[in-house]
Amino acid sequence: MKLWEAVNWNRPDDDFTITFWNQNVMQFWTDEEIPLSDDKMSWITLSDKERELYMKVLGGLTLLDTVQGGVGMPKILEFVEGLQRKAVLGFMGMMEQIHAKSYSSIFTTLAAKEEIDGVFRWVENNRCLQIKAETVSKYYNGINTRTDLYLAMAASVLLESYLFYSGFFYPLYLSGQGKMTSSGEIIDLILRDESIHGLYVGVLAQEIFADMGQDERQSAIDTLHGLFRFLHRNEEKYTEELYDPVGLTDEVKSFLRYNANKAFMNLGLDPFFPEEEINPIVLNGISTRTKQHDFFSKKGNGYIRTIHVEPLTDSDFRFNF
Repeated sequence: MKLWEAVNWNRPDDDFTITFWNQNVMQFWTDEEIPLSDDKMSWITLSDKERELYMKVLGGLTLLDTVQGGVGMPKILEFVEGLQRKAVLGFMGMMEQIHAKSYSSIFTTLAAKEEIDGVFRWVENNRCLQIKAETVSKYYNGINTRTDLYLAMAASVLLESYLFYSGFFYPLYLSGQGKMTSSGEIIDLILRDESIHGLYVGVLAQEIFADMGQDERQSAIDTLHGLFRFLHRNEEKYTEELYDPVGLTDEVKSFLRYNANKAFMNLGLDPFFPEEEINPIVLNGISTRTKQHDFFSKKGNGYIRTIHVEPLTDSDFRFNF
């Protein structure tokens, strides 16, 4: 019989995984904690083109989160050594499912069932979206060697730190102007999660890369660059399709390049594009300060779950003046 091990958190796998575990736990949230009804009045002020764009970008994000939670994280954790590392990746996979569900909560608040069904049909028939999902999934499902695992992790980092952002742009753009701020709060919470997902998987990928020989490294980098160029061409086409009707295509492409550089840095690699400025409205929308302040009924992106609690004692109330 195979000897099965139990995860022992008293003997760390490394000097960083417990930190990522704690950060994930502190950031834990569910969509039910963010009331979305406040957005209804803002929703009716948007034009038909703006509402259609908003629904489509959320539909695309739902597909990518579904792939990441159902395929990406489970496949990667299957091949990663270290039970604590597997636990962190499993937690992250669960959060991807919460992200996907949260978009449905936004849909339910804003649109009728027929409109929602139409968005999901659009997702299934949109070639650019399907290419993204299929391309990344091939790397997840093709892990046989150490290089394969590195490339699967690199594809995951590209998804978390780069491919999501064509969809994130528009909710951030609106919330940065004070529109659709409750839905924008959910996007902020998701961004907060994705930032540590991309960083953690990137650190694991860097470990594998460091153990490679020079020829293996060069082959992996060449493959990664080829993958990125293919995905970027597809992403630019997707961006044009979505954002041309509202005149934001160039600004979204700039935002994509900005986040592509972040993805490469998460992998310990040089930025792919020259540094450039991004839309200040989007920077305002991406701000980590919470937009909700009624802490009795709402949780915003400034909320952090307490994980270290100590009981009060009499000495806590003795003050020296």
